Amino acid sequence: MDVIIRHSELSDVPAIKAIYQQESCYGGTLQLPYPSVDKWQKRFEQADNNFYSLIAEVDGEIVGQIGLDHFSNPRRRHVANLGMAVSEYHQGKGIGKKLLNAMLELANNWLAVTRIELEVYIDNPAAIKLYQSRGFEIEGTAKGYAFRHGKYVDCHLMAKVSS
Repeated sequence: MDVIIRHSELSDVPAIKAIYQQESCYGGTLQLPYPSVDKWQKRFEQADNNFYSLIAEVDGEIVGQIGLDHFSNPRRRHVANLGMAVSEYHQGKGIGKKLLNAMLELANNWLAVTRIELEVYIDNPAAIKLYQSRGFEIEGTAKGYAFRHGKYVDCHLMAKVSS
């Protein structure tokens, strides 16, 4: 399976929205069910220059997206936060790893980011394993972090620090 990683374009918004409207994708992130194309369009149109978005394509189909928000505060300029989702039909095939590797390369080698933070729900062992395999460490657990499926769920606060 050939996976192409590239920067996302505004024309990719409907496919990105389609990924995040899948239950495991909105349930594993802070997105809500039933996203509108307009909301996603505005999100990408209004993104500042410190936001980077990559997508994964397989046979011309967009199957994953990763976003990196590079902080602009001078005291946190070395830090970024990331989040991603892979289509339910393509999870477990290494696409998340390819997206993550590409974003880490961009962040560390081109943006001078030395600390990358993320939040991951404690009931997502596949994601935790992926992040740990790339050097992310659990720095703490946020109790009652987000409301999902009618109850509050905890998440791990993870970070990767490079020199």
